[in-house]
Amino acid sequence: MPRKDVAYLGPPGTYSELVARKQFGSRNNFVPLPSIHDVCTFVARKPERVGVVPIENSSGGAIYEMVDILLANRPRVCIQEEIALNVRLALLGRKDEPIKTLYSHFVPLDHCASWLKKHLPRADKESVPSTAMAAQRAWQQPHAAALGNRELAKVWNLDVLAYPIATDQPNITVFLAIGGRTRLQPTATKMTFAVQLLNEPGSLCTFLECFRNENVNLSRLLSRPMRGCPQQYVFLVDIQGSPEAANVKRALRTARKASSKLRVVGGYRSGKLFNS
Repeated sequence: MPRKDVAYLGPPGTYSELVARKQFGSRNNFVPLPSIHDVCTFVARKPERVGVVPIENSSGGAIYEMVDILLANRPRVCIQEEIALNVRLALLGRKDEPIKTLYSHFVPLDHCASWLKKHLPRADKESVPSTAMAAQRAWQQPHAAALGNRELAKVWNLDVLAYPIATDQPNITVFLAIGGRTRLQPTATKMTFAVQLLNEPGSLCTFLECFRNENVNLSRLLSRPMRGCPQQYVFLVDIQGSPEAANVKRALRTARKASSKLRVVGGYRSGKLFNS
């Protein structure tokens, strides 16, 4: 098989790269890019390209940069698969060196707050754009450490000081495999669509009843303001079910009538779980 261009949210060493390699195998061409928007733009330019981006974390919530891209359809991408990662964090640094500054993305810092209060109460906590950048900072500076993927220890010649940490609560990040073509897979177990509702009382309730009446479960409903239209909103909606299922087809047919605009973002497989 020809090598694929697989873009992911960089820099190298991020959990996005870990998921991309687990999902697509290491023989492809992996392209780290600095933002989610850059990954989507790269994928949208050629239909054979794919990308891996985060959409939600169980501690930090939705990744709204990706939500907004799916709602605006700019760049134009579709969801091909949903993948979950059980994030197990490591404390990276140098053995026998006191830690004065700890770097990480804000989500791991928040998730590990209780653990850090107990084990590193005097260390300054600094938020950076990614766990990969945190490891780089820990390598560059004395008396510094990072929270992140334990594989980053190999990249930056650091020691794994503790692993896994803060395991008392699940830490799951959901990623999307995206492409430039909208595909409704016959084996799909989930669908996502963007919805603009009628600007009238009860419109959201009427829309939701379309799915309740057909026994279709909604697993996500996110609202975002419409740009240029104060106090009006668009919604990103996930439902469980196949686009080929009769009840899903009926629900979507009535939902289109109950909305001013409905656009399918993908019908895809869900449920795959990797461990970090």
